[in-house]
Amino acid sequence: MPPAPCVPHAPEAGSRPCSHALSRPAEAPHARIRLLGQRLVARGATLATAESCTGGLIAALCTDVPGSSAWFTGGVVAYANEVKRDVLRVDPVLLATHGAVSEPVVRAMAAGVRRLTGTRYAVAVSGVAGPDGGTPEKPVGTVWLAVADGDTVHARRLLFPGDRASVRLATAQAAVETLLALLGEQEPPRETDAP
Repeated sequence: MPPAPCVPHAPEAGSRPCSHALSRPAEAPHARIRLLGQRLVARGATLATAESCTGGLIAALCTDVPGSSAWFTGGVVAYANEVKRDVLRVDPVLLATHGAVSEPVVRAMAAGVRRLTGTRYAVAVSGVAGPDGGTPEKPVGTVWLAVADGDTVHARRLLFPGDRASVRLATAQAAVETLLALLGEQEPPRETDAP
């Protein structure tokens, strides 16, 4: 079993923020997604997505790749809490207690979409893409990302710099890289200090 994926944590209070340094920014996500598809097909496995802040971008990037129907089953854009609750079966207590952008909620989203679609792997994201909506505890650029491998779910908190489009794209790329790391393809991207 591959080690649990490890992607950068958001900074603790009082520390400097970090950005997610994607190791292959020039490869645009499609080459990496083709590789992800190859790895999934080799395992006879499929993938589903549960997306909030990315609004379906991860699923769109996956289905941009010809042949993705062999490994991508579908996704749920759970932008509203009601969709998280009613479609993905996220416990309303988790949403009320922790908020949509939280570890318990993103874990439940990943588990929920995996159950819904019957896939082995699932990825879920929920974050604050901006430009509004940030708080001191969850500033703009904060994203929770979870990946499910069977019944095991791993989650990480990330902090991305940039505007709304940049945060959404970085989140999608981080999801792909985290899945590849889970499949043993490479070490996940390392954090770097933001200027």
